[in-house]
Amino acid sequence: MLRFILRRLLQAVPTLLVLSILVFAWLRLLPGGPAGALLGDKATPQKLADLNHLLGLDQPIYIQYFKFLGRVLTGDFGSSLISGDSVLAEIGRAFPATVELSLFALVLAIAFGIPLGYVAARFRGRLIDNATVLTTLIGVAVPVFFFGVLLKYVFAQKLGILPPSGRQDVTIDATHVTGFFVLDGLLTGEFDAAWDAIKHLILPAIALASIPFAVIVRITRASVLDVQQEDFVRTAESKGLTTPVIRRRHILRNALLPVSTTIGLQTGLLLAGAVLTEKVFNIPGLGYMLAQGIERRDYPRLQALLLLAAFVYVLVNLLVDVSYAIIDPRVRVR
Repeated sequence: MLRFILRRLLQAVPTLLVLSILVFAWLRLLPGGPAGALLGDKATPQKLADLNHLLGLDQPIYIQYFKFLGRVLTGDFGSSLISGDSVLAEIGRAFPATVELSLFALVLAIAFGIPLGYVAARFRGRLIDNATVLTTLIGVAVPVFFFGVLLKYVFAQKLGILPPSGRQDVTIDATHVTGFFVLDGLLTGEFDAAWDAIKHLILPAIALASIPFAVIVRITRASVLDVQQEDFVRTAESKGLTTPVIRRRHILRNALLPVSTTIGLQTGLLLAGAVLTEKVFNIPGLGYMLAQGIERRDYPRLQALLLLAAFVYVLVNLLVDVSYAIIDPRVRVR
């Protein structure tokens, strides 16, 4: 297993290198460039030329890239054009909010998606199966931002049972140790603060989980239906194994292989969904930062966030490969 993980890590290095080249080149091709973003309305040809020379943007593109790569490897992503603060420090402050929201959404999608997909496959063609398929179609079709606004209107404005935005009530004097508000409340014994943070997570997590939930349900249903037709399932039945054993050891375990891949891909996509969700629910996370960076052309912030997103995708794919190897040991020797 260790050799398998090391092999996957070595394969990830060139992937990250290529992604860094693509991110660097794409940002340099955007209209205006960093100098134009810094000068704004005061930009003149002479001022743009002077600032490009000062920032080293008039050097050959390959020299700019290697300097950029050297700074990235030392953890220097520059300063935000919006706030003037270190981009790395800003990411450190926003990272817990996005991770907390994404994990909560992922837990909801998995906890409800896999069982519902399995039940739909067991009762194929019946009412529960048809209702599940219809629900997943709606989940995929409805935009996240619209679903988020709808949830706020019903549960926050009309019923008033859940908070409409933010991460925690401003009247709560909570102690923040890690930046993960739920975890901080549990670690410090401030359970009211932890519960309040959970209540603030419910609506945005449901909105963010809507698409992953629908995809996981459909993939689980299709995978279970395929596995049920395999020869080893009929062999297990002919041996006299009980139905619960066959479902648990043979059908569900083998059906989880494509489901684990889907979960991995959806985990990476949560960052993209978090952009809209965090804007709708006013959550100061990485998605909110990315939206601000795009709106104001904050190139250092965009570079750092896009590289972070690429790293998350590579890491998630590594975890998916490891989960494959755990579920099916034959994968390790391929």
